Amino acid sequence: MTVLLERPAAPAAPPSPPSSPPARRAGRDPFVDLLRVAGMALIVFQHWTIPVLAYDGARLTAGNALATPGVWVVTWLSQVMPLVFFAGGVANAISFARAGDGAPRWLAVRLRRLAWPLLPLAAVWIPLPQVLLTLGVPEQPLRMGAQLTGQLLWFLAVYVVAVAATPLALRLHERHGAAVPAALAAGAVLTDVARFATGVDAAGYLNVVFVWLAVHQLGFFYAEGRLRRPWALAAGGFGAAALLVAFGPYPGSMIGLPGAAVSNMAPPTLAMLAVGLGQIGLAVLLRPWLVRLPAGRLLAWAGPRIMTAYLWHMPALFAVTGVVVVVLRVDTPAPGSAFWLAGWPLWFGLLCLVMWPLMRMFARFETPPALPYGTAGQGAMLGAAALVGAGVLTLTVGGFAPGAWPFLAVLAILGGLLMTVPRAAS
Repeated sequence: MTVLLERPAAPAAPPSPPSSPPARRAGRDPFVDLLRVAGMALIVFQHWTIPVLAYDGARLTAGNALATPGVWVVTWLSQVMPLVFFAGGVANAISFARAGDGAPRWLAVRLRRLAWPLLPLAAVWIPLPQVLLTLGVPEQPLRMGAQLTGQLLWFLAVYVVAVAATPLALRLHERHGAAVPAALAAGAVLTDVARFATGVDAAGYLNVVFVWLAVHQLGFFYAEGRLRRPWALAAGGFGAAALLVAFGPYPGSMIGLPGAAVSNMAPPTLAMLAVGLGQIGLAVLLRPWLVRLPAGRLLAWAGPRIMTAYLWHMPALFAVTGVVVVVLRVDTPAPGSAFWLAGWPLWFGLLCLVMWPLMRMFARFETPPALPYGTAGQGAMLGAAALVGAGVLTLTVGGFAPGAWPFLAVLAILGGLLMTVPRAAS
């Protein structure tokens, strides 16, 4: 990895190759905006396309279209969470460098932007299951929808960790350079060795930190214009992933599939990290062509709505599923069949029809209220991040299923948000 990432404080940096960004870019980088928007769009597209749904009058079952033999290779490009964390690392490095009032305020700003859009989601989904149960909606499909809506928040829980760690990660980056992502990758190796040697899958969840923070750390190098030789990163990443799948205990799919003994995603594995490195190298390699795409107006519209799309695309899916599959009893045809191909445009159109008013209604919550920021120190803001992260993690584990846990989760998130506001003078 040291041949791909330059150490800081070089006396005279050589000219950047065409695929590398200029060092210390002054304005917004359209490449990073494109990664964020395209990554989130692909996540929504995939979640809307791959479910294979069936209802027998009592239970709703959900299969996966990518479980079709040989189709798993698509996930090496469609599983874009590594690119999303990489783009987040770039954005965090740039915004932290521009913040003139220190790490605590920077962290408070980021926490508000992450946590505030969750409040309307909770305001809808905490009472909704109870209301729908009262109206006679079948319990099992409703509980599945309530739980999965929360489970998709795992990304925010991990991203809160990445944001809270950014000030320390940047200091380590300035001091040790490429040794930091290398150490995180080594941690991923040791974690997988322990996981597969002992058979304790829970040990693999250490890789939630090692894998996602490793790709987040690479964003710091890009932000400084020092992510070199993207072709080698792409070839090395995808090549290592191929070897790990061919000779290791890793499945080929980079998303969890029904019935699979091992998932590369939950928890993330070394194979996922290798694919992530390959994706980052490929994306940076294609940068000269990507930034020339006429996507400026699309990015300007979609950028402020990314979080809304992520939070509400699953509720839109469950609304359409409830009508089409549960009420009308139209199961998903066999993936790839003529009926599946013919019905997919209608399915996708219905989802967009439901999603559009949700976007119009809830996108306003992407901008937090203009409240003053407190003057608490770094420790207090890390405490706020811990509360927000704990709340999001609680929703990830239990979802919005009826019970006390969603209330406690929202209280933790609100507590973290309140810590960013100055207390009234006594």
